[in-house]
Amino acid sequence: MIKLQASGNDLPLGPITQVLGSVHLVGSKSLTNRALLLSALSAGRTKLTNILRSDDSKVMLESLNKLGVSVEQDPSDPTTVTITGVGGSFSAPEPVHLFLGNAGTAMRPLCAALALSQGTFELTGEPRMYERPIGILVDALRTLGAKIEYLGTEGYPPLRITGTKSPGANTVAVAGNTSSQFITALLMVGALLPNGLTLQVQGELISKPYVAMTCALLQRFGGTVENHDFEHFVVKHQELTSPGAYLVEGDASGATYFLAAAAIAGEVTVKGVGAGSLQGDAHFIDVLSKMGAHTEIGPDYLKVSAPKQQLHGIDLDLNDMPDAAMTLVPMALFTDSPIAIRNIASWRVKETDRIAALATEMRKLGCAVEEGPDYIVVDANTEQCRALMADPNFIPAFDTYNDHRMAMSLSLVALKHPVIIKDYRCCAKTFPDYFERLAALAQA
Repeated sequence: MIKLQASGNDLPLGPITQVLGSVHLVGSKSLTNRALLLSALSAGRTKLTNILRSDDSKVMLESLNKLGVSVEQDPSDPTTVTITGVGGSFSAPEPVHLFLGNAGTAMRPLCAALALSQGTFELTGEPRMYERPIGILVDALRTLGAKIEYLGTEGYPPLRITGTKSPGANTVAVAGNTSSQFITALLMVGALLPNGLTLQVQGELISKPYVAMTCALLQRFGGTVENHDFEHFVVKHQELTSPGAYLVEGDASGATYFLAAAAIAGEVTVKGVGAGSLQGDAHFIDVLSKMGAHTEIGPDYLKVSAPKQQLHGIDLDLNDMPDAAMTLVPMALFTDSPIAIRNIASWRVKETDRIAALATEMRKLGCAVEEGPDYIVVDANTEQCRALMADPNFIPAFDTYNDHRMAMSLSLVALKHPVIIKDYRCCAKTFPDYFERLAALAQA
């Protein structure tokens, strides 16, 4: 174990020589916010366990409270709540204002749910949220009869929604190449439409595992979804019903940092996610195997240990796991050839422009970086990088852009050289105690 000593908002980290041990994962952000909303829309009481307690889930829980949903907190366990659903859409006699921070998993599905509810709703957030597109979803909802106004820039939040329970259509076409959250939002409310929903995907659908996760979770809440090869979907009109209880899987995206650290130097078991996971990021362990790491997949755990030889570089299309793919970028410091990640245009419209941000930070280390509209290639086998990594007086300070995944990904550099992670508390968005968990595994 190493000791963390932050200086204001900056966290010095490393050098870490090895990571050893096990981690019980916090709940998945994607599953938590989906399960919270579906519980609220369903008939009956749902006990949710192992929910993620983070900034993103906080704004969802606060929003449900403002919408009149009963949320009972287990006094002995902050990760357990019981939701009494409304058995359909929401109804608000007075205008409701919802602040959603920078939580796309709250903004997009709530936008869809409120468009099919009764009342007037304003959805606001942090400045970065106003730079994240929502026009594709709004256009689709307008096709279904929704009344939605932009309160700022056309195509972006904030929004004012005047809900309607009598939409004019049940068929919609949606572009699939910007964010899978638009598809997810529509699927989650399709059962509320009087004639169900037929959704046609235009072009390639990115991040398919996240949509598959949505379909699987809908079925747990009694929904009927036909997935025709991710090209079109049919959702049957019916009342969603509580499964009674639902255990949220551990966060597979959060697991990637510990698994990657183990592949670099050590051995780590992450508990709470394993074979049969609903999350596409659970397949990150397969990428580590291709790079030469030793891997093991159990029913509810993933285990990785470092190989004796140097890890191999990769050149992969990682459209299906864009969040996990970020973890690979700093691993270029430990591989025998470059790391190339392709088909990740969605990085450009996340919490920050992640392609540009990672390119900037990796260049601080002397890496050769090539970036394009939907790819990044990082080569750490340069003279400048080797010289900087050998200089004990060189302490790079990484900017994190108020992006939790930037902070967590760049922490892996500490396995090579001491670093400073600026604004490290941005991890509160999805993994509030990430650095404490890492420190518990780390050997100085």
